[in-house]
Amino acid sequence: MKNKFFLFLLLVILLGSGFATGFFFPYKNKTGAGKNGYAVKSDNSEDSVPSRKAKNIIFMVGDGMGLTQIYAGMTANKGHMNFERFKNIGFSKTYSSSSYITDSAAGATAFSIGKKTFNGAIGLDKDSVAVKTILEMAEENGLATGLVSTSAITHATPASFIAHNVTRDDEAGIALDFLKTDVDVFIGGGQSFFNLREDSLNLFDDLRKNGYEVATTIDEVAKSNSKKLAGLLAEDGMPKAGERGDMLAVSAKKAIDILKTNEKGFFLMIEGSQIDWAGHANDPQWLIDEMLDFDKVMGEVLDFVKADGNTLLVITADHETGGLTLNGGDLEKGTIDAKYTTGYHTAVMVPVFAYGPSSANFRGIYENTAIFQKFLDAYQMKNTQ
Repeated sequence: MKNKFFLFLLLVILLGSGFATGFFFPYKNKTGAGKNGYAVKSDNSEDSVPSRKAKNIIFMVGDGMGLTQIYAGMTANKGHMNFERFKNIGFSKTYSSSSYITDSAAGATAFSIGKKTFNGAIGLDKDSVAVKTILEMAEENGLATGLVSTSAITHATPASFIAHNVTRDDEAGIALDFLKTDVDVFIGGGQSFFNLREDSLNLFDDLRKNGYEVATTIDEVAKSNSKKLAGLLAEDGMPKAGERGDMLAVSAKKAIDILKTNEKGFFLMIEGSQIDWAGHANDPQWLIDEMLDFDKVMGEVLDFVKADGNTLLVITADHETGGLTLNGGDLEKGTIDAKYTTGYHTAVMVPVFAYGPSSANFRGIYENTAIFQKFLDAYQMKNTQ
């Protein structure tokens, strides 16, 4: 009788342990290889200590990327994306000072200066006063800085980190602001705002005088050994994901390779711009292509961050675009039945994903302006605005 009781007790203990679960109900590995052919790795080593200092920050913006865009991409990739590797997740409220629905300029400026502003404003507060950005403060503290985008580098989101202008439409004026900072690397489109200007200035010459290598093709970017690189790869915005190849991945890797040589650290913003453009066009296939391109780059950046150990990675959107809904789909086939409710942005909150030192600070629901302060806290940097 005692032996039976002992065996029963042992069984209860085992059933309450991870051993029993693994023995009787084998763990099914949720790591999945999507149709891109790369694996989504499950990470359990994420640093969730709120106060640990970050040496570097990589900020990835999926312009126009809401939860539905993420799940559309996940469905198309047979149910998995690198977003699943994050444990520290929050939500950002996106409205601007002038509208319930923000535009990209006001949305990105909220990130860069920590203040709400009016739609169309670049690096200004709601009273049109220029305010020092997180990128400019990083430079002030001796950090290396960079910008990468699949739009023109003078477009609203990248411009908001380096320029100060009352209107996002003044891209020629914004290009001049690139000569007023010491940003180490910037890669995107926008050649025409530098060398085909109405004022006949050739800013390529000025960039070279300031020590930059000017690259006009992605091959030149990949082969560059310069410590200061201006990659201007298209007259305006870059081509769609299916046409531009690995431009975003190559550019992100090159930017990290350049910036990580700075012993004090770096700040890098990487934008997947055309998630937004696909939303404006109400084009689900374009959206999926952009999401999978963004996710591939995110996975490669996350691998760097995990190996480095001193880099905070934050991924979010400035707003959602298109009011996308998924009315059906098939995870095995990777297909979706998508409908849009608008050709513009919407007011819904957007997700924020964080990994690395101080990533736990990005949990919860907060204003988009709070991301700026969370960056300063991660750097343990004083606000010098």
